[in-house]
Amino acid sequence: MSRDLEQLQIERLGCVRSGGSGVAWLVCDDAGDAVRPIAEFLRDFAARGNSRGSVRSYAYGLLRWWRWLAAVGVEWDRATQAEVRDLTLWLQLHPKPRRSQRTVSAATAGTVNQVTGKRYLDDHYAARTIRHSNAVVSSFYEFWGEQGLGPVVNPVARDHRGQGRSNAHHNPMERFRPEGRVRHNPKVPRRQPRALPDQAWANLFDAMGSNRDRALLALAISNGARAAEVLGLRGCDVDWGNQQVRVIRKGSRAEQWLPGSNDAFVWLRLYLAEIGGVGPADPLWVTLRRRRDADGKLARIPLSYEALRAVLRRANAKLGTNWSMHDLRHTCALRMAADEHVSLRDVQTILGHAHLETTAEIYLVEDERHTVERVAEHLARLAKPKPAPEPVDRGYRAADLAVLFGDGVLP
Repeated sequence: MSRDLEQLQIERLGCVRSGGSGVAWLVCDDAGDAVRPIAEFLRDFAARGNSRGSVRSYAYGLLRWWRWLAAVGVEWDRATQAEVRDLTLWLQLHPKPRRSQRTVSAATAGTVNQVTGKRYLDDHYAARTIRHSNAVVSSFYEFWGEQGLGPVVNPVARDHRGQGRSNAHHNPMERFRPEGRVRHNPKVPRRQPRALPDQAWANLFDAMGSNRDRALLALAISNGARAAEVLGLRGCDVDWGNQQVRVIRKGSRAEQWLPGSNDAFVWLRLYLAEIGGVGPADPLWVTLRRRRDADGKLARIPLSYEALRAVLRRANAKLGTNWSMHDLRHTCALRMAADEHVSLRDVQTILGHAHLETTAEIYLVEDERHTVERVAEHLARLAKPKPAPEPVDRGYRAADLAVLFGDGVLP
Protein backbone atom coordinates (compact mmCIF):
# COMPACT_ATOMS: atom_id res chain seq x y z
CA MET A 1 0.00 0.00 0.00
CA SER A 2 1.38 3.36 -1.06
CA ARG A 3 0.68 6.36 1.18
CA ASP A 4 0.95 10.04 0.30
CA LEU A 5 3.47 10.84 3.02
CA GLU A 6 3.90 14.47 2.03
CA GLN A 7 0.23 15.26 2.62
CA LEU A 8 -0.26 12.94 5.60
CA GLN A 9 -0.49 14.77 8.92
CA ILE A 10 -0.22 13.32 12.43
CA GLU A 11 -2.68 14.72 14.94
CA ARG A 12 -1.35 15.54 18.39
CA LEU A 13 -3.49 13.02 20.24
CA GLY A 14 -2.86 11.97 23.82
CA CYS A 15 0.00 12.98 26.08
CA VAL A 16 2.66 11.69 28.46
CA ARG A 17 1.91 12.09 32.16
CA SER A 18 3.52 11.13 35.44
CA GLY A 19 2.43 7.66 36.45
CA GLY A 20 2.08 5.70 39.64
CA SER A 21 2.32 2.15 40.99
CA GLY A 22 5.98 1.87 40.07
CA VAL A 23 5.73 3.47 36.61
CA ALA A 24 7.23 6.95 36.41
CA TRP A 25 5.51 7.91 33.14
CA LEU A 26 2.41 6.81 31.25
CA VAL A 27 1.00 7.45 27.79
CA CYS A 28 -2.63 8.62 28.01
CA ASP A 29 -5.28 9.06 25.33
CA ASP A 30 -7.46 12.12 24.81
CA ALA A 31 -9.81 10.95 27.55
CA GLY A 32 -6.96 10.88 30.06
CA ASP A 33 -6.89 7.08 30.33
CA ALA A 34 -3.62 5.18 30.14
CA VAL A 35 -3.05 3.27 26.91
CA ARG A 36 -2.97 -0.27 28.27
CA PRO A 37 -0.47 -1.97 25.88
CA ILE A 38 2.03 0.86 26.38
CA ALA A 39 1.43 0.97 30.15
CA GLU A 40 2.15 -2.74 30.49
CA PHE A 41 5.34 -2.41 28.48
CA LEU A 42 6.55 0.63 30.45
CA ARG A 43 5.86 -1.19 33.72
CA ASP A 44 8.08 -4.07 32.59
CA PHE A 45 10.65 -1.64 31.19
CA ALA A 46 10.90 0.17 34.54
CA ALA A 47 11.11 -3.14 36.44
CA ARG A 48 14.22 -4.04 34.45
CA GLY A 49 16.13 -1.30 36.24
CA ASN A 50 15.86 1.44 33.64
CA SER A 51 16.02 4.99 34.94
CA ARG A 52 13.15 7.42 35.17
CA GLY A 53 14.61 9.40 32.27
CA SER A 54 14.74 6.31 30.07
CA VAL A 55 11.10 5.50 30.86
CA ARG A 56 10.14 9.04 29.90
CA SER A 57 12.10 8.82 26.64
CA TYR A 58 10.44 5.52 25.70
CA ALA A 59 7.02 6.91 26.61
CA TYR A 60 7.40 9.80 24.17
CA GLY A 61 8.68 7.46 21.47
CA LEU A 62 5.64 5.21 21.88
CA LEU A 63 3.30 8.22 21.96
CA ARG A 64 4.65 9.20 18.55
CA TRP A 65 4.12 5.61 17.32
CA TRP A 66 0.56 5.58 18.69
CA ARG A 67 -0.25 8.85 16.92
CA TRP A 68 1.21 7.46 13.71
CA LEU A 69 -0.93 4.33 13.86
CA ALA A 70 -4.01 6.49 14.44
CA ALA A 71 -3.11 8.64 11.42
CA VAL A 72 -2.74 5.63 9.08
CA GLY A 73 -5.68 3.73 10.60
CA VAL A 74 -3.81 0.61 11.73
CA GLU A 75 -4.33 -1.20 15.05
CA TRP A 76 -1.23 -1.65 17.17
CA ASP A 77 -1.35 -5.46 16.94
CA ARG A 78 -1.73 -5.36 13.13
CA ALA A 79 1.34 -3.23 12.40
CA THR A 80 3.73 -4.44 9.70
CA GLN A 81 7.08 -3.45 8.27
CA ALA A 82 5.28 -1.02 5.96
CA GLU A 83 4.20 1.14 8.92
CA VAL A 84 7.74 1.31 10.29
CA ARG A 85 9.13 2.12 6.86
CA ASP A 86 6.58 4.85 6.19
CA LEU A 87 7.05 6.42 9.61
CA THR A 88 10.81 6.59 8.96
CA LEU A 89 10.16 8.33 5.66
CA TRP A 90 7.56 10.65 7.21
CA LEU A 91 9.97 11.75 9.94
CA GLN A 92 12.56 12.57 7.30
CA LEU A 93 10.08 14.67 5.31
CA HIS A 94 8.28 16.66 8.00
CA PRO A 95 9.56 19.09 10.63
CA LYS A 96 9.12 18.54 14.32
CA PRO A 97 5.99 20.07 15.86
CA ARG A 98 6.67 23.17 17.94
CA ARG A 99 4.53 24.66 20.68
CA SER A 100 5.58 28.16 19.63
CA GLN A 101 7.33 29.71 16.67
CA ARG A 102 11.04 30.42 16.74
CA THR A 103 11.99 34.02 17.51
CA VAL A 104 15.65 34.81 18.14
CA SER A 105 16.82 31.34 17.06
CA ALA A 106 15.03 31.51 13.70
CA ALA A 107 18.05 33.14 12.03
CA THR A 108 20.53 30.51 13.24
CA ALA A 109 18.51 27.27 12.97
CA GLY A 110 20.43 24.74 10.88
CA THR A 111 23.47 26.99 10.41
CA VAL A 112 27.04 26.56 11.65
CA ASN A 113 28.36 28.81 14.39
CA GLN A 114 31.44 30.63 13.13
CA VAL A 115 33.11 30.64 16.56
CA THR A 116 32.56 27.08 17.72
CA GLY A 117 32.18 25.31 14.36
CA LYS A 118 29.09 23.50 15.72
CA ARG A 119 25.81 23.29 13.87
CA TYR A 120 22.67 24.70 15.45
CA LEU A 121 19.69 22.37 15.72
CA ASP A 122 17.02 22.80 13.07
CA ASP A 123 13.34 21.85 13.02
CA HIS A 124 13.79 18.44 11.38
CA TYR A 125 14.15 15.08 13.07
CA ALA A 126 17.76 14.02 13.43
CA ALA A 127 18.90 10.61 12.24
CA ARG A 128 19.63 9.60 15.84
CA THR A 129 16.05 10.46 16.82
CA ILE A 130 14.66 8.23 14.06
CA ARG A 131 16.96 5.37 15.05
CA HIS A 132 15.87 5.76 18.68
CA SER A 133 12.24 5.67 17.56
CA ASN A 134 12.83 2.38 15.76
CA ALA A 135 14.61 0.93 18.81
CA VAL A 136 11.68 1.88 21.06
CA VAL A 137 9.11 0.33 18.73
CA SER A 138 11.22 -2.81 18.34
CA SER A 139 11.46 -3.26 22.13
CA PHE A 140 7.73 -2.71 22.49
CA TYR A 141 6.84 -5.46 20.02
CA GLU A 142 9.55 -7.76 21.32
CA PHE A 143 7.92 -7.55 24.75
CA TRP A 144 4.46 -8.37 23.43
CA GLY A 145 5.83 -11.11 21.21
CA GLU A 146 7.17 -12.83 24.31
CA GLN A 147 3.64 -12.70 25.73
CA GLY A 148 2.24 -14.36 22.59
CA LEU A 149 0.34 -11.19 21.63
CA GLY A 150 0.74 -8.57 18.95
CA PRO A 151 1.99 -9.23 15.41
CA VAL A 152 3.55 -12.60 14.69
CA VAL A 153 6.66 -10.87 13.30
CA ASN A 154 8.24 -7.80 14.83
CA PRO A 155 7.43 -4.95 12.41
CA VAL A 156 10.92 -3.49 12.94
CA ALA A 157 12.77 -5.68 10.46
CA ARG A 158 16.47 -6.51 10.64
CA ASP A 159 18.86 -7.46 7.88
CA HIS A 160 20.84 -10.45 9.17
CA ARG A 161 24.35 -10.96 7.88
CA GLY A 162 24.09 -14.66 7.26
CA GLN A 163 22.10 -17.81 7.79
CA GLY A 164 21.41 -19.50 11.09
CA ARG A 165 21.12 -18.28 14.63
CA SER A 166 22.82 -15.02 15.50
CA ASN A 167 25.99 -15.35 17.62
CA ALA A 168 25.78 -19.15 17.38
CA HIS A 169 29.59 -19.48 17.73
CA HIS A 170 30.17 -16.60 20.09
CA ASN A 171 33.56 -16.36 21.78
CA PRO A 172 32.96 -15.55 25.48
CA MET A 173 36.12 -13.41 25.46
CA GLU A 174 34.64 -11.08 22.86
CA ARG A 175 31.69 -8.73 22.77
CA PHE A 176 28.42 -9.91 21.22
CA ARG A 177 27.94 -8.84 17.64
CA PRO A 178 24.73 -7.03 16.73
CA GLU A 179 22.03 -9.37 15.54
CA GLY A 180 21.63 -7.35 12.38
CA ARG A 181 21.17 -3.80 11.24
CA VAL A 182 17.67 -2.38 11.51
CA ARG A 183 16.53 -2.25 7.92
CA HIS A 184 14.98 1.22 7.98
CA ASN A 185 17.53 3.00 10.14
CA PRO A 186 19.00 6.12 8.52
CA LYS A 187 22.77 6.45 8.56
CA VAL A 188 24.26 8.71 11.20
CA PRO A 189 27.24 10.82 10.11
CA ARG A 190 30.15 10.31 12.45
CA ARG A 191 30.94 13.44 14.41
CA GLN A 192 34.29 13.96 16.03
CA PRO A 193 34.26 15.44 19.54
CA ARG A 194 35.71 18.91 19.79
CA ALA A 195 37.38 20.44 22.81
CA LEU A 196 36.95 24.03 23.84
CA PRO A 197 40.16 25.95 23.14
CA ASP A 198 41.72 27.45 26.24
CA GLN A 199 40.64 30.98 25.32
CA ALA A 200 37.09 29.83 24.55
CA TRP A 201 36.89 28.12 27.93
CA ALA A 202 38.17 31.27 29.64
CA ASN A 203 35.55 33.37 27.84
CA LEU A 204 32.75 30.98 28.76
CA PHE A 205 33.85 30.86 32.38
CA ASP A 206 34.02 34.66 32.57
CA ALA A 207 30.49 34.88 31.19
CA MET A 208 29.07 33.04 34.21
CA GLY A 209 27.13 35.38 36.48
CA SER A 210 27.43 33.62 39.84
CA ASN A 211 29.78 31.51 41.92
CA ARG A 212 27.32 28.62 41.62
CA ASP A 213 27.60 28.58 37.84
CA ARG A 214 31.38 28.93 37.97
CA ALA A 215 31.66 26.05 40.43
CA LEU A 216 29.37 23.82 38.37
CA LEU A 217 31.24 24.39 35.11
CA ALA A 218 34.67 24.08 36.72
CA LEU A 219 33.64 20.77 38.27
CA ALA A 220 32.20 19.43 35.01
CA ILE A 221 35.27 20.24 32.93
CA SER A 222 37.64 18.76 35.53
CA ASN A 223 36.07 15.27 35.68
CA GLY A 224 33.90 14.98 32.56
CA ALA A 225 30.70 14.10 34.43
CA ARG A 226 27.45 14.37 32.52
CA ALA A 227 25.07 17.23 33.26
CA ALA A 228 22.51 14.94 34.92
CA GLU A 229 25.24 13.35 37.05
CA VAL A 230 26.51 16.73 38.26
CA LEU A 231 23.00 18.02 38.97
CA GLY A 232 22.27 14.90 41.03
CA LEU A 233 24.95 15.68 43.63
CA ARG A 234 23.92 16.05 47.28
CA GLY A 235 25.72 17.55 50.22
CA CYS A 236 27.01 14.15 51.36
CA ASP A 237 28.49 13.50 47.91
CA VAL A 238 31.31 16.03 48.39
CA ASP A 239 34.58 14.82 49.93
CA TRP A 240 36.35 18.06 50.81
CA GLY A 241 39.48 16.40 52.16
CA ASN A 242 40.25 14.42 49.01
CA GLN A 243 38.59 16.91 46.61
CA GLN A 244 36.24 14.32 45.16
CA VAL A 245 32.55 14.12 44.36
CA ARG A 246 30.34 11.02 44.21
CA VAL A 247 28.09 10.73 41.16
CA ILE A 248 25.44 8.23 40.14
CA ARG A 249 26.32 6.98 36.67
CA LYS A 250 23.70 7.52 34.01
CA GLY A 251 23.59 3.99 32.58
CA SER A 252 24.62 1.59 35.32
CA ARG A 253 23.30 3.72 38.22
CA ALA A 254 26.50 2.82 40.05
CA GLU A 255 28.13 5.18 42.53
CA GLN A 256 31.56 6.48 41.57
CA TRP A 257 33.93 8.99 43.12
CA LEU A 258 35.46 11.46 40.69
CA PRO A 259 38.22 14.01 41.29
CA GLY A 260 37.73 17.75 41.05
CA SER A 261 40.18 20.54 40.36
CA ASN A 262 41.39 22.98 43.02
CA ASP A 263 39.58 25.82 41.27
CA ALA A 264 36.31 23.87 41.24
CA PHE A 265 36.39 23.35 45.01
CA VAL A 266 37.33 26.98 45.64
CA TRP A 267 34.33 28.20 43.67
CA LEU A 268 32.16 25.54 45.33
CA ARG A 269 33.17 26.82 48.77
CA LEU A 270 32.33 30.41 47.74
CA TYR A 271 28.95 29.33 46.38
CA LEU A 272 27.98 27.40 49.51
CA ALA A 273 29.03 30.34 51.70
CA GLU A 274 26.61 32.56 49.78
CA ILE A 275 23.57 30.31 50.21
CA GLY A 276 24.36 29.28 53.79
CA GLY A 277 25.42 25.70 53.01
CA VAL A 278 23.40 22.55 52.32
CA GLY A 279 22.53 19.53 54.42
CA PRO A 280 23.94 16.03 53.78
CA ALA A 281 20.73 14.86 52.07
CA ASP A 282 19.97 18.19 50.33
CA PRO A 283 20.68 18.85 46.65
CA LEU A 284 24.03 20.53 46.14
CA TRP A 285 22.85 22.86 43.36
CA VAL A 286 19.88 25.08 44.14
CA THR A 287 18.35 28.26 42.78
CA LEU A 288 19.95 31.49 43.91
CA ARG A 289 16.56 33.06 44.49
CA ARG A 290 14.06 31.60 46.89
CA ARG A 291 10.90 30.31 45.27
CA ARG A 292 7.68 28.94 46.66
CA ASP A 293 7.73 25.19 47.20
CA ALA A 294 4.79 22.77 47.26
CA ASP A 295 3.75 24.08 50.70
CA GLY A 296 3.78 27.69 49.55
CA LYS A 297 6.88 28.59 51.56
CA LEU A 298 9.80 30.53 50.12
CA ALA A 299 12.77 28.19 49.73
CA ARG A 300 15.62 27.39 47.41
CA ILE A 301 14.59 24.63 45.05
CA PRO A 302 16.91 22.17 43.24
CA LEU A 303 18.49 23.44 40.05
CA SER A 304 16.84 21.72 37.08
CA TYR A 305 18.37 20.77 33.76
CA GLU A 306 16.27 23.39 31.98
CA ALA A 307 17.53 26.07 34.37
CA LEU A 308 21.13 25.00 33.64
CA ARG A 309 20.42 25.21 29.93
CA ALA A 310 19.12 28.73 30.48
CA VAL A 311 22.41 29.66 32.17
CA LEU A 312 24.38 28.46 29.14
CA ARG A 313 21.90 30.08 26.76
CA ARG A 314 22.49 33.49 28.30
CA ALA A 315 26.26 33.02 28.19
CA ASN A 316 26.14 31.87 24.56
CA ALA A 317 24.04 34.88 23.60
CA LYS A 318 26.67 37.14 25.13
CA LEU A 319 29.58 35.38 23.40
CA GLY A 320 27.92 34.52 20.09
CA THR A 321 28.58 30.80 20.64
CA ASN A 322 26.57 27.60 21.08
CA TRP A 323 28.54 25.64 23.67
CA SER A 324 26.76 22.95 25.70
CA MET A 325 27.47 21.00 28.88
CA HIS A 326 28.45 17.97 26.82
CA ASP A 327 31.21 20.02 25.21
CA LEU A 328 32.80 20.27 28.65
CA ARG A 329 32.76 16.48 28.90
CA HIS A 330 34.46 16.20 25.50
CA THR A 331 37.01 18.83 26.51
CA CYS A 332 37.92 16.96 29.69
CA ALA A 333 38.22 13.64 27.86
CA LEU A 334 40.37 15.01 25.02
CA ARG A 335 42.67 16.77 27.47
CA MET A 336 43.21 13.55 29.41
CA ALA A 337 43.67 11.49 26.23
CA ALA A 338 46.38 13.89 25.05
CA ASP A 339 48.29 13.61 28.35
CA GLU A 340 50.99 10.96 28.13
CA HIS A 341 50.77 10.39 31.88
CA VAL A 342 47.07 9.41 31.71
CA SER A 343 46.28 6.00 30.21
CA LEU A 344 43.27 5.23 28.05
CA ARG A 345 42.02 2.96 30.82
CA ASP A 346 42.05 5.97 33.17
CA VAL A 347 40.00 7.97 30.69
CA GLN A 348 37.49 5.14 30.38
CA THR A 349 37.09 4.91 34.15
CA ILE A 350 36.60 8.64 34.63
CA LEU A 351 34.05 8.88 31.81
CA GLY A 352 32.17 5.80 33.00
CA HIS A 353 32.28 3.93 29.68
CA ALA A 354 31.41 0.24 29.90
CA HIS A 355 33.84 -0.76 27.14
CA LEU A 356 37.33 0.47 26.36
CA GLU A 357 36.49 0.37 22.65
CA THR A 358 33.96 3.16 23.15
CA THR A 359 36.57 5.45 24.66
CA ALA A 360 39.12 4.62 21.96
CA GLU A 361 36.71 5.10 19.06
CA ILE A 362 35.52 8.49 20.30
CA TYR A 363 38.56 10.14 21.83
CA LEU A 364 41.62 8.58 20.21
CA VAL A 365 41.18 10.84 17.22
CA GLU A 366 43.05 13.80 15.92
CA ASP A 367 41.29 17.11 16.44
CA GLU A 368 40.34 18.22 12.94
CA ARG A 369 41.13 21.83 13.79
CA HIS A 370 44.77 20.91 14.46
CA THR A 371 44.88 19.00 11.17
CA VAL A 372 43.44 21.98 9.29
CA GLU A 373 45.98 24.30 10.91
CA ARG A 374 48.89 22.07 9.90
CA VAL A 375 47.65 21.74 6.32
CA ALA A 376 47.16 25.53 6.15
CA GLU A 377 50.76 26.01 7.29
CA HIS A 378 51.84 23.53 4.60
CA LEU A 379 50.00 25.48 1.91
CA ALA A 380 51.50 28.73 3.19
CA ARG A 381 55.00 27.27 2.88
CA LEU A 382 54.27 26.23 -0.71
CA ALA A 383 53.06 29.74 -1.53
CA LYS A 384 56.29 31.40 -0.36
CA PRO A 385 58.66 32.35 -3.24
CA LYS A 386 61.50 29.91 -3.55
CA PRO A 387 65.03 31.39 -3.24
CA ALA A 388 67.09 31.63 -6.40
CA PRO A 389 69.69 28.85 -6.80
CA GLU A 390 73.27 29.72 -5.99
CA PRO A 391 75.31 30.62 -9.12
CA VAL A 392 77.75 28.02 -10.46
CA ASP A 393 81.43 29.09 -10.43
CA ARG A 394 82.89 29.73 -13.88
CA GLY A 395 86.25 28.13 -14.72
CA TYR A 396 88.48 26.05 -12.44
CA ARG A 397 89.97 26.96 -9.13
CA ALA A 398 93.78 26.90 -9.08
CA ALA A 399 93.90 25.10 -5.76
CA ASP A 400 91.75 22.27 -7.13
CA LEU A 401 93.96 21.91 -10.20
CA ALA A 402 97.06 21.78 -7.97
CA VAL A 403 95.58 18.91 -5.99
CA LEU A 404 94.65 17.07 -9.17
CA PHE A 405 97.82 17.56 -11.24
CA GLY A 406 100.40 18.50 -8.65
CA ASP A 407 102.36 21.72 -8.36
CA GLY A 408 104.06 21.33 -11.72
CA VAL A 409 103.30 23.19 -14.89
CA LEU A 410 100.22 22.08 -16.68
CA PRO A 411 100.91 20.07 -19.80
